[in-house]
Order: sequence, then C-alpha cells, then structure tokens
Amino acid sequence: MVEFMKRALELASEALSAQEVPVGCVFVINSEIIAESRNSVNATHNPTRHAEINCIDQVIDYCKTNNIDYSMCFKNVTVYVTVEPCIMCASALSNLKIKEVVYGCANDRFGGKTVLDISNFYEYNYNLTGNLMATEAMALLKQFYKGANPNAPESKAKKEKV
Repeated sequence: MVEFMKRALELASEALSAQEVPVGCVFVINSEIIAESRNSVNATHNPTRHAEINCIDQVIDYCKTNNIDYSMCFKNVTVYVTVEPCIMCASALSNLKIKEVVYGCANDRFGGKTVLDISNFYEYNYNLTGNLMATEAMALLKQFYKGANPNAPESKAKKEKV
C-alpha cells in the first residue's frame, strides 16, 4: 500500500515542479501499477485533466488496444491518490465501479466525500480509505498554495478604489 502512495507522491511532486496542483495518482490491479498520472490542467488548458481522469483514459486506451472489456477491468482497480478525489473524479470513479480508493489528505474544498458525499447519489460505491501519508500530501499542497498559480484567471473580487 505505502509503495503505491509513495509513487503517487512522486507524481504529485512532478506536478508541483510543473506548476500544477500537486496531485498524483496510480491505478493498481493485483499489486501492479496499470496507469499513473498527475494533474495536467495548466499544461493542457483543460480543467478536467485531473490525475484520476488521466489514469482512466490510460486504462481505456490499454483495454481498447488489447481488446479487453474496460468495465470488467475497472472493477479490479484500486486507486491510490494523494488528495481525496474531487466531486467530478469521485463521480467518474463510482460510475466506472472502481473497487477501492485510498487517498492521502482530505479535500476540504472539493472532496467527493468531505464536501459532497457522492455515495448518496450512486447505487454502487467503492471502498474509500483516507489519511495514508496525509502529512506528505498536505505539505505538497501547502507548498503550491504559498505561491501564485500563474495560470489562474484574474480575481473577480471587487478592488478598492483609491
């Protein structure tokens, strides 16, 4: 378990170096990583390119190439992700009937359990476990948010007139 989260943390560190929100993710079947990614929102200018979505795409491509039914494949996947999946990613993982999700730190702003419990909206729910290497995951997020995101849109907050 820890080895997979360590790999996810390495990917999150790569994201931080690339000025992305530092989230890393690996998809595992039978103790083997079958997909891995990090956030690529800023690089792609696509707000849906979260680490989990990138991994989903990798698995679908692999299954298509090897003539494997991806719906059966996802049922055997355990996801290791440094931050609790957001509502979008949690919903996607539930729709695909992922077996299990293990995350590092909670996502107090967009979490698919913490903010809006998506399990209330789906018949199928994966097993969810948190706080694996949470301190390390949170440290990466804090490091990112100390600086300014150069790709963030300008604030729409009213500015004080001088």
